[in-house]
Amino acid sequence: MRPEGYRVGVVGATGAVGSTILEVLAERSFPATEVIPFASGRSAGKRIPFEGGELEVRPLSDETIQGLDIVLSSAGGTVSAEWAPRLVEAGAVVIDNTSFWRMNEEVPLVISEVNPDAIEAHRGIVANPNCSTMQMAVAVKPILDAAGIERLVVSTYQSVSGTGNNAVRELREQARAVLDGDQPKAEVYPHQIAFNVLPQVETFKDGDDYTTEERKLMAETRKILGVGEELGISATCARVPVVVGHSESINVQTRDELSPERCRELLAGAPGITVIDDPGAGEYPLATEAAGRDDVLVGRVRRDPSHERCLNLWVVGDNLRKGAATNAVQLAELLHERKLVGVPV
Repeated sequence: MRPEGYRVGVVGATGAVGSTILEVLAERSFPATEVIPFASGRSAGKRIPFEGGELEVRPLSDETIQGLDIVLSSAGGTVSAEWAPRLVEAGAVVIDNTSFWRMNEEVPLVISEVNPDAIEAHRGIVANPNCSTMQMAVAVKPILDAAGIERLVVSTYQSVSGTGNNAVRELREQARAVLDGDQPKAEVYPHQIAFNVLPQVETFKDGDDYTTEERKLMAETRKILGVGEELGISATCARVPVVVGHSESINVQTRDELSPERCRELLAGAPGITVIDDPGAGEYPLATEAAGRDDVLVGRVRRDPSHERCLNLWVVGDNLRKGAATNAVQLAELLHERKLVGVPV
């Protein structure tokens, strides 16, 4: 680390997650002496806001990546596959928000409140989990520690911002078209998303009835929690016409008896969780309430009447913040606190 701070790169800085990373870096006063935004060639030279001023977007090249200490990358798997190793070779630690590195055995997959010690094993790249995985793992970790978990059944209701700015634009354009009595155009998603629910997030691979998002949710959760196939996980992921905020219905089968009351206590005392659970008064987690917040919101904690060791939870999180940008910055903070960035100069 340089005496005054780090040179920090943000790859994909003009996208939904990248722009949120810049906001979070400023909000949390990360010790950076310089923040450098990177994006595709067509965005090079564009000026974007940061801490009351502006930063000029640069293209990725062998010259522009020199001298960086930490890079927070959210520019797609193809870009990450090519540039993450090159950034590491140039001397940076890369915190990558794509799916490309998450299941690599040599790359730690880390949530700051769940498995922070895993970051110690990094070899230049640290993976940031999928947004739906992130909030579920934060919510179930206190339960796992206290009572063990045998099985998770999760249904997600994911906002369009998880797909990016174009999806947000399409939702708004479709909503206006429907309200005006016009036929909406579907380009980002295979079907109209406005006033609709799509039981598909990402794609289906040949011969697989589960989407790539559902597969990620199942595999990443096991890696983060440090468990194997002994933890049964079943996932159904749906896209809903919400701009920001993923919601999840999670059924948790515990190894040991755990009452709803004790579960609420555990969750309320865990880092990164806010419990909102007074359904009779209309108080429970909402996507509109989660937007702009970093905590994962948990409520509707109740016994599953069909099984004595099952609880149902309703879990909501801001997919752009804790689901992506905030955790990435928290991982950068962990690297700083544990002196895991480069060699002191």
